Amino acid sequence: MYYTTTVIPHTLHFKNPAGTSRGTYLTHNVWYVTVAPSGNENGRYGIGECAPLPALSCDDLPEYEAILQNACRELESTGQLDTEKLRPYPSILFGLESALLYLRAGKPALWNTPFSRGEAGIPINGLIWMGNYREMFVRIEEKIEAGFRCIKLKIGSIRFDEELDLLKRIRTRFTPADIELRVDANGAFSPADAMEKLCRLAELGLHSIEQPIRAGQWKKMARLTASTPLPIALDEELIGCNTPERKIRLLETIRPQYIILKPSLHGGIAGCTEWVEAAGKVNAGWWVTSALESNVGLNAIAQWCATLENPLPQGLGTGMLYTDNIPFPLSVKGDKLWFDPAGETDFSRVSAQSKITL
Repeated sequence: MYYTTTVIPHTLHFKNPAGTSRGTYLTHNVWYVTVAPSGNENGRYGIGECAPLPALSCDDLPEYEAILQNACRELESTGQLDTEKLRPYPSILFGLESALLYLRAGKPALWNTPFSRGEAGIPINGLIWMGNYREMFVRIEEKIEAGFRCIKLKIGSIRFDEELDLLKRIRTRFTPADIELRVDANGAFSPADAMEKLCRLAELGLHSIEQPIRAGQWKKMARLTASTPLPIALDEELIGCNTPERKIRLLETIRPQYIILKPSLHGGIAGCTEWVEAAGKVNAGWWVTSALESNVGLNAIAQWCATLENPLPQGLGTGMLYTDNIPFPLSVKGDKLWFDPAGETDFSRVSAQSKITL
């Protein structure tokens, strides 16, 4: 089958400033990609989202849109998605994979699972963004009151003692059996003080910590994972490891307790499937997380995640970040993400920026 594609640049606006290790995001530039059969007499199409993160994605490049357009032209001319050629561009690969899956399914339910049939939700964590002490405390209270039983805090933006105090406040009210706590350091610790901080965090019965030291220090990270009292999960460390050989080498060197998979950052669906297989070879656990995509990308991640039947809480609660998100049949109820197969999507915001009708 041969295809016709359309690339639609779009700017998303955050409801609240999103504090990350790479600064504070107010907007997020994404590219929606539509794929339709050549001729397309019946109006079928698929849509995907290419959403690199500034200063973080390995394919955050000045010529990004030109690379995306070239990938679309090749898909049109060959009728095949060249996953090998797109390994260096995970967000582009993910967007095109998603669009083709949508086209073949003919609907947002990309696979036939209990999630896609609306019969089961996916357990998710409640995410606490970086902020000052008061802001983070209020957000924690809101998440717990909303019914979340797994809370993830991004740490490293305020004094470590203040962050410990926030965690201690939760533990005075809720045991590890009541509330699972995860923290994401985004590489904020130095190798010199990381172990001391890991020990202090471990006293609070945390589930895990993401990326305690910055990525690229394989030997230093390996020393931490070998003796840590708190399970370590790799996130940024996986970015740019795009071949099966390098994935195995990284995992065999560091031996992490967990890895965290984000299709837009870590190789699309094809590349993340390789990560799952590689993790199994070193007995590492894993879970799936979105990477600030709008609902178009979030839906594709959630649909794929549901096929994996991983019981851990996933990081898929980012669907309400934007003032101008694309309406999709996704909703968060309690601590689960749900999909409504009878729900409707609304691509008017996308089609308004293009010459196509969706």
